[in-house]
This record gives sequence, structure tokens and C-alpha cells, in this order.
Amino acid sequence: MRRKTGFAITAGLATLLITAGIFFWLVWLSPWTYQRPASLPEVSPGPHQVFVYGTLRHASVRWIVYGRSGSPSAATLEGYERNDLDLIRARGASVEGLVLTVDRRELKRLDRYERLGIRYSRERVELGDGQQAWVYQRLDD
Repeated sequence: MRRKTGFAITAGLATLLITAGIFFWLVWLSPWTYQRPASLPEVSPGPHQVFVYGTLRHASVRWIVYGRSGSPSAATLEGYERNDLDLIRARGASVEGLVLTVDRRELKRLDRYERLGIRYSRERVELGDGQQAWVYQRLDD
């Protein structure tokens, strides 16, 4: 009896992980669930700096989203505070995060992950050290 219970738990966990993987791929990575709005400008070539403060701080998420973990550096965005996975302007506040350096293809993958033009906009900000970077800002509902 104990053997059957262990197998059932293992099979259940495997099913859960596979289902979660399929869901993650469909929602954030598949070409069928995001259509870049035509009104958005094309992504320019060259390196891009992106300030991240949420899930993209984790190397495993970056690896899944754009294919490598990169070599991010610590950064601070002043004049904002974090509200769950969103940023809100707040005088005297700051948000700790990372700066990623990505190429055009990787930035497009980040845009897909963040649902650019649907869920988030991508805006230029100046970080605490004076460096310019993109940051994803939640669009109004």
C-alpha cells in the first residue's frame, strides 16, 4: 500500500510540474499568446540596458525568458517604490534591482515576457548612478 501511495504522489507532482511548464511556456514564451502591437516602434539594434526589480532578478527566470542568465549589476532606481510587481513614483523612495545588458533579440523576448503594449510600457529612466536604462511600467487598466 505504501508503494502505491508514493507512486501516486510522485505521479501527481510530475503532472503538476509538466502542467506548470506548459502554462508558463504558453503564457510567457509561445508565439501564439502575444502579438506585439503594431503601434510600437521597432527595437533598435545594439546593446540595451534594462532595469529589473521583480522576477527577472532571478537567473533561472532570465535563462528561461531570453536564453542566458547574463552578468547583471546591482542598481537603484530613485524616485520610485515597488508595489507588488509594479513601480509607483514616490518622492524620496528607491527600488533596488539589477541592470541587464541585452541585445535586440533578447530585448524582444523581454518585451514578450512583459507583454509590452498590453500589460506594460517600456520607458527610459535614469538610475541612481546616472546610467540610462529601460524599465517596464504597468499600463493603466
